[in-house]
Amino acid sequence: MILSVISFLFIILICVIVHEFGHYLTALWCGVKVHEFSFGMGPVLWQRQGRKNKWSVRAFPVGGFVRLAGIGEENEGESLLPGESFQEKPAWKRLIVLAAGAFNNILLVVVLATVLLMSRGVMDLSVSEVGALMSGFPAAEAGLRRGDVIERVGGVDVRDWEEMTRAIRSQAADQEKLELTVRRGSQQLTLTMGTKAEKAGEPPLIGIQPAIRKLPLSRALRGSIAWTFHMSLVMLQGLKEMLVHPAKVDVSGPVGIAAMAGQAASAGFFSLLSFLAVISLNLGIINLLPFPALDGGHILFVLAEMITGRNMSLELEGKIHFIGFMILFALIVVVTWQDILKLF
Repeated sequence: MILSVISFLFIILICVIVHEFGHYLTALWCGVKVHEFSFGMGPVLWQRQGRKNKWSVRAFPVGGFVRLAGIGEENEGESLLPGESFQEKPAWKRLIVLAAGAFNNILLVVVLATVLLMSRGVMDLSVSEVGALMSGFPAAEAGLRRGDVIERVGGVDVRDWEEMTRAIRSQAADQEKLELTVRRGSQQLTLTMGTKAEKAGEPPLIGIQPAIRKLPLSRALRGSIAWTFHMSLVMLQGLKEMLVHPAKVDVSGPVGIAAMAGQAASAGFFSLLSFLAVISLNLGIINLLPFPALDGGHILFVLAEMITGRNMSLELEGKIHFIGFMILFALIVVVTWQDILKLF
């Protein structure tokens, strides 16, 4: 329980601070006055006036925020020169500031995925090399070793992991024993073994796992960009399914995410980083949705202004965003309640 809470707070704090730094840095670049950058929410525990803005640490470590001139009300004593307000900036600069938070979240995903591919590696499915053996399974008992390359299953030549897996499952359905031709260094060996299913009804296994390869920076970066793009499409497809078939989609709220964060932390630091990448990507994608109160909703209003040449009154836009916020808050409450019910 404690591990889940700590892991959840760590992930939320990192994701939100990275998101807000995107808004912060681009706001300064666009000449928007930044009043405050806060780590955490709630009552102020510590604050200091820096050269550009005030920095603060607040009581509840559940994220943070950046307060820009022209968004919301100015506090007493805060000075503002002409042209420093967010609302006074050209539309293209406002778009950059609004989109930068989500961009930072997605950039964090690419960085984390690159680090993981370089340090932890990725399964090499282009060859049929044994990377690890599962204890108690036929492969280990028959004498197969880590580093062995399986060249033939029965009379079928195999060149990669997929071909090998397909051959094992096909032949295991018709016979009790499998004959594997294996290359071990300069030797070629023939090993005979059975198969074993982890659970009834599951495919038969011999108990081997692929080799893991650590990638150099260039390949890791390309792989991380491709993975991020693929996962973004998967998440968008999931959002579409949630809108079309809401009853069929299992959505997790803060309680469910905290439980998964605890499980990831229990599995190790790399697993926690992987989960952090998934949550950061979710935050980035969701924030770009054209819904009031989200960054995407604000972006939609700026795009409408650019197309029509007309500004909506800040009061009306504020009311629309408030309604959107209340809808999102209600959804979070409902999903959180469903998470709690799953615990009992």
